[in-house]
Amino acid sequence: MSHQCESCGMPIENGAYCQYCVDPQGKLQDFDTRFERMVGWALREDPGLSRPQAEANTLKYMARMPAWKDHPRVVGAMRS
Repeated sequence: MSHQCESCGMPIENGAYCQYCVDPQGKLQDFDTRFERMVGWALREDPGLSRPQAEANTLKYMARMPAWKDHPRVVGAMRS
C-alpha cells in the first residue's frame, strides 16, 4: 500500500520520506536544501513563474506537509 512522502507529497511505498527528500544516510534533508529543490522544481514546471511567486507557492505547499508544517520559515510565511 502506498502513501505520501511527509516532506514533498510524492507517492512512496514505505518509510516517511521519498528518495528525493533524504540525504545519503537516509535522513531528511535540511529545510534550505529541500526548499531550494522544491522551488527549482516549481520553476521548471512553470517557466513563466517568478522566483518570488515560486517561493511563496512552495512555502504554502510545505505548510501542508507533516515534515515542514511547524518549521519557523513556513509558520512565519503563513502568518504574513
